[in-house]
Amino acid sequence: MIPGPCLTFPSLDPQEGFRHAFTLRHPDIDVAVDREEALARLADWHLKVANGLGFDRIVTAQQVHGNGIAVVEGDEQTTYAAVDGLICNQPGILVGIYVADCCAVYLLDPEQGAFGIVHSGKKGTEQNITGKAISLMAERFSSSPENILVQLSPCIRPPSYEVDFAAEIRQQAFSAGVPSGNVHNDGTCTSSDINRFYSYRMEKGRTGRMLALLGRVSL
Repeated sequence: MIPGPCLTFPSLDPQEGFRHAFTLRHPDIDVAVDREEALARLADWHLKVANGLGFDRIVTAQQVHGNGIAVVEGDEQTTYAAVDGLICNQPGILVGIYVADCCAVYLLDPEQGAFGIVHSGKKGTEQNITGKAISLMAERFSSSPENILVQLSPCIRPPSYEVDFAAEIRQQAFSAGVPSGNVHNDGTCTSSDINRFYSYRMEKGRTGRMLALLGRVSL
């Protein structure tokens, strides 16, 4: 059982052998602080969510608003420096990406058992991190784009933000060869409900982070 306020996505729920979640605002944790302190305050709860999904740790990215992507290969590293995306094909690993208005893009290939998440805000989208991740999954894990499921998390959207990067991410997935029926867009704007979501823009940077989680379990 997943503790605390989280959501899951209908596109990913049926995928056997995979677990995922998207954490929401925790009502009892004060996060009106800078990013590092907010993450420290959320860490215990986030680990409990990971435990509820069947994992004992979370592998995360440093997130520098670029398009670097790390291939997670089962070592004991818990944070990958200077990257904004993580891909993997090994069971027992849970990857996580933090967002608070940017989009977390879930990627899942049920045929090859590959998966990943990328952090795609304005800058990451401009650098086509989603398309790059899909290409890297093909190169490293023999994933066919036509088999990859793409799920966009809640993120900030017009009219609250001047750039519709969610629409651009969808187009990047199509351009990378993912069929339109495999690309799922949550459609929710994070700035529209700060009782449910953390919003960097609405809270002027002093807020928490939602955590997008995706992993493969051993069957």
